[in-house]
Amino acid sequence: MAIGPSIETDRLILRPPWAEDFDSWVAFHADADVMTHLGGVQGPELTWRSMCTMTGAWTIRGFSMFSVIEKASGDWVGRLGPWQPEGWPGTEVGWGLARDAWGKGYATEGASAAIDYAVDILGWDEVIHTIDPANAGSIRVAERLGSRVLRQAKAPPPYEGTHWDVYGQSADDWRSRRIKDA
Repeated sequence: MAIGPSIETDRLILRPPWAEDFDSWVAFHADADVMTHLGGVQGPELTWRSMCTMTGAWTIRGFSMFSVIEKASGDWVGRLGPWQPEGWPGTEVGWGLARDAWGKGYATEGASAAIDYAVDILGWDEVIHTIDPANAGSIRVAERLGSRVLRQAKAPPPYEGTHWDVYGQSADDWRSRRIKDA
C-alpha cells in the first residue's frame, strides 16, 4: 500500500519508507559519523520509533521524508524530504545520507526533487533546512540549493539545548532559480 508518492531523479528513487528499509536505517543510525549532527547514535529500538514517526507523518501531515534508493544498485542510501513535526521552526526539506553515499551529489539531487515537491505539490511558501553550524557538509548542500541563513532557532524537544542555523529560501526564489538553471 502506497502512503505517498514516488519521485525519480537521474540516479535516485525517493519513496516513502518500507518495512524492508529497517535494517539499513539501523546501520545508518548506528554510524557515529553519520549521526553526529542528527541527534547522535541510536539503537534499533529508537530507530524503529524514528522510522515509524517519519512513516506515520505521511498519514498525519500528508508528507514526510522519503527513503532514498540508489537506482543503480537498488540500495537504501538515506532519507530526505519534507519534514515538519510539531514545534518545528518551519517547513523543512532535510537530508541524511549513509556514509557510502557521501560525496556523490545525492543530497543535492534528492533535496532538489523534494523542494520541487514541497513547492509545487504541497504549496509551501518557504523551504528551510535546520543545520548545526558545525555541519559543513550540510551547509554546502544548502548553499548549492541556493539557500542562505535566514535566522537561528532553538530546537524543540527532544533536542533541547541544540541551536540551529536556519537556512532557506522562498518558493518564489526557488522557482526563479529553477527557471534560470533549466
